[in-house]
Order: sequence, then structure tokens, then C-alpha cells
Amino acid sequence: MYKIFMLIAVSALTIGWIAYAIWMRKVCEEERQQPKQESKRLKKTKSEITDWAQKMAQFKKPERKPPERDK
Repeated sequence: MYKIFMLIAVSALTIGWIAYAIWMRKVCEEERQQPKQESKRLKKTKSEITDWAQKMAQFKKPERKPPERDK
């Protein structure tokens, strides 16, 4: 009885894994064919970084005045 159960269980498990592998391959191929779309959050982050980089490029270091010495 145990041997019959194990043969059925192992066979079902093997068929299940094969079906899963075929399905995953199909899903991966469909994903590759679709154009990649950037999310709104990613676009916002990129624009914020670009704005920050432009501000940093325009930044001028303040001139440092030498300390006044008492005479």
C-alpha cells in the first residue's frame, strides 16, 4: 500500500514541477517581450536627483574672511 501511495505521490509531484517550469518559462518570455515601464516613484526620484545635481553645480562656496586680529 505504501509503495503504491509513494509512486502516485512522486509521479504527481514530478508532473507538478514540470508544469510549473513550463509555466514560469512562458511567463518569463512574456515579460521579456513587454517594454519596460518606469514607475512614477522612480521617475520622481530621478527628477529629484537631477534637480539636486543642478543645484550643487550652481552652488558657490562662500568666501571665508580671515579673522580680525587685535593690535
